[in-house]
Amino acid sequence: MALTGTFERTIDDKLRLAVPKPLKEAFEFAGSVELFLAPGNEGCISLYSSEGFDRFARRLANISPGRATVRTFLRLFYARAERVVLDKQARIRIPDRLMTLAGLQRDVVVLGVNDHAEIWDKRLWNQFLTGHSAQYDELTTEALDSFLPEPPIEG
Repeated sequence: MALTGTFERTIDDKLRLAVPKPLKEAFEFAGSVELFLAPGNEGCISLYSSEGFDRFARRLANISPGRATVRTFLRLFYARAERVVLDKQARIRIPDRLMTLAGLQRDVVVLGVNDHAEIWDKRLWNQFLTGHSAQYDELTTEALDSFLPEPPIEG
């Protein structure tokens, strides 16, 4: 199930974030209340289901570690990734180092992004939107041009 939507949230004093119900339900569909936080791109934190994180890790395992940039990425990614568990109120605790990495303050935005969610500081998300919304048509064309052809339906 593709994760979608934009949800405004507040991080409490104990660094807990309530996972939006649609995302929580999609993550639980994967069979676990265990989630993974990891560094994302453009200043966000990525949030994966356990299954989604394992699937991503399998893809990363296929990258050749022969290049220094790949080794550096793998170190930075895995060293800062962390397992978290939803509590009874569907909250997760964001580790201090990830709060700092993403510049998260009290007000955040949680986005569904297909196979994972992203947690953005609200101010940074608004800057990202302002800087990229006008490019949507161009970005759409580029992204859709990279589609691989669908395999034929057997039947």
